[in-house]
Amino acid sequence: MYARLSEDESRTLLGSARVARLGCIADGEPYIIPINYYLENDGIYSHSLPGLKIEALRGNPRACVQVDEIETDVLWRSVLAFGVYEEILNPTERREIINRLLDQSPLLTPVESALAADGGPPPVIVFRIRIERITGVAER
Repeated sequence: MYARLSEDESRTLLGSARVARLGCIADGEPYIIPINYYLENDGIYSHSLPGLKIEALRGNPRACVQVDEIETDVLWRSVLAFGVYEEILNPTERREIINRLLDQSPLLTPVESALAADGGPPPVIVFRIRIERITGVAER
């Protein structure tokens, strides 16, 4: 049976996953890529090396983040959070976010881990998607 998730249920699922799919518009086309992240209040926090995703988000900061939990074909939940991309430039805040991401996902690639170890200067981009709207559905 198909059902809508409440906002609390949607936030719980969004907060429990480690990997999400980030959707944005790159060169006029939809672009979706997996990201490691964490949820705190109304922000989805992540990091990236420079590339197409960051160029796209800088050009059009509207984005969405999707997570799901699939047990079987007829037992699943999915959440979409819509919001706006914001880069984190404050060194202290960057370091805190990077440390939390590394604590949560210590097996980031060696290059990312080395570059991000102290939340140091770019090329590591630290960002949040400030959530404006969240929706969820489930098949139960």
